[in-house]
Amino acid sequence: MHLKYLFFLFCVLSLSGFCDVSYANTALADPHSQTAPGNPSIENPTGPLSLNKALSLGLLQNPELAAFSLEIRSSEARALQAGLFPNPEVETSVENFGGEDEQSGFKSAETTVQVNQLIETAGKRLKRKQVADLETKLAHLDYESKRLDVFNEISGAFWDVCAAQEHLAISRELARLSEETYTTVAERVRAGKVPPVEELQAKVSLTTARIELEQTRHSLEAARKRLVAAWGSTTPMFEAVTGQMDAITPIPPLDELEDKIIGNPDVARWTTEIETKSAAVTLSDAQAIPDVTIGAGPRYYNETENTAFVMSLSVPIPLFNRNQGEKQEALHDLSKARQEQRAAYVNTRAALGQAYQDLSAAALSASALKEVVANAAESAFQSTLEGYREGKFSYPHVLEAQRTLFEVKQQHLLALGDYHKARTAIERLIGQTLP
Repeated sequence: MHLKYLFFLFCVLSLSGFCDVSYANTALADPHSQTAPGNPSIENPTGPLSLNKALSLGLLQNPELAAFSLEIRSSEARALQAGLFPNPEVETSVENFGGEDEQSGFKSAETTVQVNQLIETAGKRLKRKQVADLETKLAHLDYESKRLDVFNEISGAFWDVCAAQEHLAISRELARLSEETYTTVAERVRAGKVPPVEELQAKVSLTTARIELEQTRHSLEAARKRLVAAWGSTTPMFEAVTGQMDAITPIPPLDELEDKIIGNPDVARWTTEIETKSAAVTLSDAQAIPDVTIGAGPRYYNETENTAFVMSLSVPIPLFNRNQGEKQEALHDLSKARQEQRAAYVNTRAALGQAYQDLSAAALSASALKEVVANAAESAFQSTLEGYREGKFSYPHVLEAQRTLFEVKQQHLLALGDYHKARTAIERLIGQTLP
């Protein structure tokens, strides 16, 4: 063959091979491709644990959150790919060879080497890139939504541990008082001042208190494990959480909170979702316009040892496929996104209203029960126990006063737990922390 043809073909193939090797080396050099999954270095704190520390651990180490951050990288890579130009194609053809007489062998052969390039019309590449960029923005908003989910999970688990710690303290106090009461009853029985059945009743009460104490310890350990699982650990090493269960702050007005719903990424994402679907409609319209393929290259004539150039132009005829189905799909997806945006806002607002009512009720109950515990129930129990020692009351009166005291304490603790859970729910719904 002619040396010009061989040289041209060699250059094209060498350039293509060089590009492939470069991309392969780039992929091998990617540090993320060498990361071994499943072996992260997990920080597991010891000593007291604050809510802010637990949230920071979740942000850095939660595996689901890490997966969402990788999805952002994937979407950025898709956006990069969407903006690339189509690759050129090399086409080689040999004509008029292998026949008879003048056409025998390659004496009359005509060899053509042609480079073809697809030209995208109607700005398809830029429109495709716009859709991919908006999908990347959606990935960022989905990450924010997942981050708030993780924070909500950690906050809920944190206050569960805090409540379990308080419950354990109450159970210990109940067991201590039950043991002191049992000692007092046993002394009065031995002195012949009360019947032996009262000692049996006190023993049953003491056993019940000890069983509840042991159950409370198991509940606390389970709550601790749920908390550390939120940052990817399996064994709690912290000493105790340092939250203030009885810290109740003023609640902002509901209408002020409703104005902040738009900051919730679950709601905010739908504005970008609609932009993405609108861009997809524009892209589907552009894809109905045919692209153009142009080609050019040398043709070598063996018989005369001459070289000439050829050019080609091809355009599809949009006779059957005018991208009708994809255009209709894009329009339906846009309508669907608008309806889902409205549903997301309505549902979030309804959930906020319910959480606000729960928060108000829990704050009211916690404040009222705190006064009852501090004043009436505590003093009533102490007075009844002292009166029993002096012979003024029977043991059932003491048992009833003790039961009332600790039931009120438990109700107060439950109200505080409901308050913090409702507060956490509101913060998740408005996408920010309450003051």
